[in-house]
Amino acid sequence: MSPSLILLVVVGAAYLAAHFVFDWVARRFLIVSAAEYLVLGILIGPQVSHSLDTRVLDSLTPIITLALGWIAVIVGTRFELRRLLVIPSRAFRIAFTESSITLLVVAGLEFLLLRWTIAATDPLALEAAITLGTMAVASSSVGVTLISSVLGTRGRVVEQLELSSAVNGFVAIVAFGLLLCYQHPPVPMYRPLTTTEWAVVSVALGVVGGALFHVFLGDTPEPDRLFISLVGAVVLVSGAATYVRVSPLLAAMMFGITLVNSTSEPDRLVAALRRVEQPFYYVLLVFGGASWQPSERAWVAPVLMFIVARAACKIGGSRLATRANGALGELGPRWGLGLLGQGRLTLAIGINSLHQESIVFRNLIFTAAVASIILTEFFSARLARFAVAGGGPGGEGEPGEPGEPSQSRASEA
Repeated sequence: MSPSLILLVVVGAAYLAAHFVFDWVARRFLIVSAAEYLVLGILIGPQVSHSLDTRVLDSLTPIITLALGWIAVIVGTRFELRRLLVIPSRAFRIAFTESSITLLVVAGLEFLLLRWTIAATDPLALEAAITLGTMAVASSSVGVTLISSVLGTRGRVVEQLELSSAVNGFVAIVAFGLLLCYQHPPVPMYRPLTTTEWAVVSVALGVVGGALFHVFLGDTPEPDRLFISLVGAVVLVSGAATYVRVSPLLAAMMFGITLVNSTSEPDRLVAALRRVEQPFYYVLLVFGGASWQPSERAWVAPVLMFIVARAACKIGGSRLATRANGALGELGPRWGLGLLGQGRLTLAIGINSLHQESIVFRNLIFTAAVASIILTEFFSARLARFAVAGGGPGGEGEPGEPGEPSQSRASEA
């Protein structure tokens, strides 16, 4: 089968699966599809069947860049100021505290382990450890959204999980983007830019792109025109960031933040972005799996450390953050279970790392992302169910059986 036909089949299957299979399977069995598409990508990739070789994967880089940018834009749209201003500051403190604990602890443990197992120099080990730490921070909200929809109710635990996953994404993208600015390769010019200046370039690409999009398109009521314009804008912003070797994730997230806060109809904008979010994720999963290569380094211990340390930080860090802010009785001791699922953003950071020459131990880092997604995404909805069931007075209490939505679903905002 030719590579072009394989690409067509993958994209078509991803679209059909997202629209006809994903929702039914998720509601009926509380299973979030992801791991099987990664495995499929590995099977058709150069490591197994060679249906997609390295040359073909390199030619598909623009599509992968668009998918990365699309995911980051959706993260940015979750930071609409009008909605954030009504959220209590304590909820933000809990979310940022948990994110900081996860980033620092996982990065610190990985740094020590990499220095011991691979005998890397301090700068190389630190850069790889920070990259792993940013991936550890990221968490998927798909399981939480699914449980909220199945139960038909919302409560304090669900709201905190949704906010925390959004803050996790923000912290992960910013930390990874700043790391790439710090590691930026030298550019022949009169005066090389500093890390701060590269960070300003990354943010400016997204802000200027969002401002220009809003100026030229405005609040168009035509969904098809809006969607096509969004595709072009995301390609422009993420492609420009990739060209100057900064993170397309950071530029695209700032593009999303700018858009959602400059339009009078943000819901229409978010709906256009969500329309193809799931197909893009499936495409990323397949081609991410095809891009996977076994690390030549001692990868088993760092990957196991990543999975175990991340789980401990998400559960323990969320509990510490909640106790420090006096909300343990409201959220319960195990709400952090809802943050264990890893999905879109973790894969996006892993793939972005894989295509950055300045990132060391790229295959090891991407292996950690693949292993974590396979182990956690399948159970993310059920873990979210336990988290919601363990909530305090602000939670929903014991959830019902899967596939039996509550009668109050109609009241969901």
